[in-house]
Amino acid sequence: MQPTAALTWDQVLAFRQRRQRLADRMPAAQALQVVQCLGGLHAQVLTSAELMLWARVDGLERGWLDRALWEERTLVKTWAMRGTLHALPAGELALWCAALSTIKPRHHAASFQRYFGVSRDEYEQILAAIPEALDGAPLTRDELANEVGGRTSARLGDKLRESWGALLKPAAFRGLLCFAPSAGPKVRFTRPDRWLPGWAPPDAAEAAREATRRYLSAYGPATREQFARWFGTTPAHAGRLIAALDEEVITVAVTPFSSADAGADRSVRKRGSVDGAPAWMLGADVNSATALADTRGVEEAASAGGSAALADAVRLLPAFDQYVVAALREPGPILDAAQKARVYRPQGWISPVVLVDGRMAGVWRHEARGNRVEVEVEAFGPVPEGVTEQAEREAARLAAFLGGDLVVRWR
Repeated sequence: MQPTAALTWDQVLAFRQRRQRLADRMPAAQALQVVQCLGGLHAQVLTSAELMLWARVDGLERGWLDRALWEERTLVKTWAMRGTLHALPAGELALWCAALSTIKPRHHAASFQRYFGVSRDEYEQILAAIPEALDGAPLTRDELANEVGGRTSARLGDKLRESWGALLKPAAFRGLLCFAPSAGPKVRFTRPDRWLPGWAPPDAAEAAREATRRYLSAYGPATREQFARWFGTTPAHAGRLIAALDEEVITVAVTPFSSADAGADRSVRKRGSVDGAPAWMLGADVNSATALADTRGVEEAASAGGSAALADAVRLLPAFDQYVVAALREPGPILDAAQKARVYRPQGWISPVVLVDGRMAGVWRHEARGNRVEVEVEAFGPVPEGVTEQAEREAARLAAFLGGDLVVRWR
């Protein structure tokens, strides 16, 4: 298939930063809209999830995420894309659950059944028992296991105690459970239709199309393999979801932004991300992306009537940031391949990164010690003076958010 539009990687990165609210921060009153445009917040670590908003929102108050989850109920915590914990807008949980229901259920796989020691029929019994068990007050994991065991068998109830979340995730995907406020150190679960007002699951096929639109709007252009990894499905299924958008999507050739980038990892080029290979994008977004000037030619583009893009825009992104999660399959253009292991670490850990013009230029960490907030930055290479100044301004902004005096160190 011949691509119908062409973009440089500079334009792609500028587009993504704008769509993911990393170019111009939003006011605190629009924090919920930021969560929506990202397709939720990766919530494996809730403190990192709040810092994802801090990086994108001006005037955010510390504790906003907890209040939104447990008091205002404008966000809901559940297992979603890739089977990972997310904080999703409460009004859109039904949409995402319906979209996820189009993925082949995990418990249909023989490997799932062998690993967890449950047959498909037995797991269907568990799925039927969970919403019955959660018909009243929120339950801890042990309480839920007891209730499910009483409705099925003691053995199946015990299965829910053996693995932290794996046997609960398919129920979350179907909208049968979500997280409720914890009871001390113990997490609790409830039913979305009891926890959230106006619960009304939409048509699954249309929900999947909308989820695909949301992904491409924030993270495009992307190949079907990139979308598959983000959504947690197979490339074949991801391709069908993209194809279902029909004339709403077009193919885009993304070209290198310099001769050095032309030598990017061949595996990245093969997946259709660089060197002119096609990727998918919403047709309605192409003009917005092409209007962005290359960050390495801002003055020339501005003098020619183009829009100046981000010149040395620096952000400190926290662990598991959505921008970094979505970029895993294209390290060449965004991250020096030699540094990949410092960002994408073993056991699924994703490091906090220093983002410069959309590219990962280093990693960082922070720690609160008494009335101090200590920030340590490790750059991947020489750091221009302007970038150093902007990174330290971001660190000062973080210290103010956390309520401490900044101590910053470079390594």
